[in-house]
Amino acid sequence: MSAVPKTKNQLTAAEYLAIESRAEFKSEYHAGETFAMAGASRTHNGLKDNLVVAIGRRLLDGPCRTYSADMRVKVERTGLYTYPDIVIACEPQEFERIQGVETLLNPKIVIEILSESTERYDRGTKFRHFQKLASVMEYILVSQDRMCIERFVRQPDETWVLT
Repeated sequence: MSAVPKTKNQLTAAEYLAIESRAEFKSEYHAGETFAMAGASRTHNGLKDNLVVAIGRRLLDGPCRTYSADMRVKVERTGLYTYPDIVIACEPQEFERIQGVETLLNPKIVIEILSESTERYDRGTKFRHFQKLASVMEYILVSQDRMCIERFVRQPDETWVLT
């Protein structure tokens, strides 16, 4: 997510969704502001695509499925609308439908590919948002410039363990 708001006008979520449905580029929304999303590098896209294929194969014929960067997710408790790189959602999947626009409400696993411009946000603010979403059991960060994957797993006492 870009650090600079795309607009200073305070928007409602419905206004954001109406604009987003017609927009050429994706934006995230929080607290009345939209934030333009930066484009991804070839390395970023390659990692995302390879993970979607590998994970998708493991989920075949099961109750879960992967969605990649075009599936918007809402964190109900904070009002954040965002586009994670990859999410895994299991049945029953829940969606908010406003003006014909679907937004996933209950991802089980969120995966972010880290880049220089998003790493700080993905590790900090964005992770804190997803911690408030009860359905999220794992938050996974994948480095694109070194061999490192960090997996945060929600524990029964609501703490998160890193492996």
